[in-house]
Amino acid sequence: MLRRLSCCLLVLLSITQLLAQSCTTPTEEAAGTGNLAGTAQADFWRQQLRFPRVRVAYEAVGPGVANLLRTHYLDARRLEIMVRVIKTNRELEVWARNQNRGPFELLQTYPLAATSGKLGPKRRAGDRQVPEGFYEIDRFNPKSDYHLSLGLNYPNAADRALGEPQPGGDIFIHGGEVTIGCLPITDAGIEEVYLLAVAARAAGQAAIPVHIFPFPITEKELSKRPNSPHVAFWRGLMSGYAHFEKHHDVQAAPARLVASE
Repeated sequence: MLRRLSCCLLVLLSITQLLAQSCTTPTEEAAGTGNLAGTAQADFWRQQLRFPRVRVAYEAVGPGVANLLRTHYLDARRLEIMVRVIKTNRELEVWARNQNRGPFELLQTYPLAATSGKLGPKRRAGDRQVPEGFYEIDRFNPKSDYHLSLGLNYPNAADRALGEPQPGGDIFIHGGEVTIGCLPITDAGIEEVYLLAVAARAAGQAAIPVHIFPFPITEKELSKRPNSPHVAFWRGLMSGYAHFEKHHDVQAAPARLVASE
């Protein structure tokens, strides 16, 4: 096992130059509960590669991910990513840049393999809704029931303020082709996104933003839904959406979200 792990690390370094620069405990990561905030940078890659699915994913798609970064002139040692989902597009977008070097650029899109619920935010446990708003990846789960998964920090402060007493939880970007409120992008898709997220985390990106919108938040689109109970809430997302559309960068503090109920 140790010899196989060492060989995998050598391949990792030679192909992608993804240097071991961050650290979380293996027990936290195995359980999928490790909070990224405040985690010391050390050997995140080494620890992730202890898990069989991560090693298999790396062997299968690692060279392709490395080539994707190379064609966009991205250095894996300085990688930053962000994720955006526009529900009506039925795609998950991964944007990337070198740390603090200009705007994010669209790196790759992944079709959503399934959707659930309807347009509008998640407000209670069991409503089958995909959340809407501004989130971060806070868990890496290499032993997911859906191959691999990346957890979102739902419910965040806005969700707790606007939602019901039991807003639910455990919202993931994951593999497979089924969902009751998460974002499945097939096993092949999550392997690539998972490796990109690990690379960004290992490069020192503590907070990986995930923006989820029902549709492009523009006046034109809002005018098509004047009677929705969520119009006020959606307008609260407009500033963050417009800022990213204009600057391809993440707004430091999105406007306070407005209750729609």
